[in-house]
Amino acid sequence: MEEIRSGDHVQMRKSHPCGSSEWIVYRVGADIGLRCAGCERRVMLSRNEFYKHLKKVMSKSTGGES
Repeated sequence: MEEIRSGDHVQMRKSHPCGSSEWIVYRVGADIGLRCAGCERRVMLSRNEFYKHLKKVMSKSTGGES
């Protein structure tokens, strides 16, 4: 599995109700925190659930955000 970092832009298999399927990772730990790129809604997913619904990593963060 690909390592996910804070600041990465990812595409999920299903789109958010606002219409966007792009998400920004804002927290990495036991759970993965995601922020919708369309409406700024935040959600938390377990690592298993995140990797199950991940379609592709669109862009990697340039550095480790805190």
